[in-house]
Amino acid sequence: MTVDILPGDLPGEEQADPRAYRSPYEAPADFDAFWRDTLDSAAGYPLDVTLTPVGTRLRTIDVFDVTFRGFGGHPVKAWLRVPRHRSGPLPAVVQFHGYSSGRGHPLEDLLWPSAGYAHLLMDTRGQGGGWAGGHTADPVGGTGPTYPGFMTQGIADKETYFYRRVFTDAVRAVQAVRAVDMVDPGRVAVVGASQGGGIALAVAGLVPDLRAAHFQAPLLCDIRQATRITGNGPYTEITGFLATHRGSIASVFETLAYFDGIAFAQRANAPAWFSTGLMDDVCLPSTAFAAFNAYGGRKEIAVWEYNGHEAGGSLDLEIALDAFHSLLSAKERTP
Repeated sequence: MTVDILPGDLPGEEQADPRAYRSPYEAPADFDAFWRDTLDSAAGYPLDVTLTPVGTRLRTIDVFDVTFRGFGGHPVKAWLRVPRHRSGPLPAVVQFHGYSSGRGHPLEDLLWPSAGYAHLLMDTRGQGGGWAGGHTADPVGGTGPTYPGFMTQGIADKETYFYRRVFTDAVRAVQAVRAVDMVDPGRVAVVGASQGGGIALAVAGLVPDLRAAHFQAPLLCDIRQATRITGNGPYTEITGFLATHRGSIASVFETLAYFDGIAFAQRANAPAWFSTGLMDDVCLPSTAFAAFNAYGGRKEIAVWEYNGHEAGGSLDLEIALDAFHSLLSAKERTP
């Protein structure tokens, strides 16, 4: 769906053509070296993927309780759901959930396995106290003072920032699903909404051989712009922190520059589908357009004129299912 209505948060001349908006964000010179060193350090720990069958009354889907080792070798939990009646290795969809949520209950999130995919839903460390339960602790927890929530944990330094651990866990989640015998490692996609969309975008920029990706109303894109123009959480955690730590503005955004989705979008190459609601006051439409316009691979964006943070909702999932069908069904990657 394409509309010519303007996102109200776009600045100045960009309001004439929202699709032309590009963020002034620039990645730090050592961005790639930082992430290469981070992932190399994680690679020093074995994945140690374990799958434990979960008993359910489901007749067409098998559920497994998964543990693998993420950042620092810390255990990370996930659910793996697969079609019960399967033959041969399956294409896989790795999903990341929204802010403060967790992997939830084994009987939830049955869309992707119902469509014939192996579906890995990763717990986000330290979260899961919000609208779906989680089971993964964060043994590090950041350093220094933080504003309530996760956006400022360890924000004094890129080495200690919360999302360094989360993004590393997410890359390892892709490696973990590829290590499962039921999965074809050459046919893996990533998806997520809100925080999950921001995590999926980071993975797309860090893992060069994904087959496809879907980012619904992604968080953590054009972060400085977002903090300036939204009055809603979770970005208000950053503005709340800076309202108290007035002298930390430069250092905070120096840290956040290593975690901005625009940098990951510039480095990504998998065919991707974005979505945004023009009334989204959490992950603002301008930030979605900024990431979309920076994205390095083949891309499309669904724009929903009268929707907010839910964007296209189930219609976005319908778009993703349709797009993934051809990309993940083929044994060889489609050019």
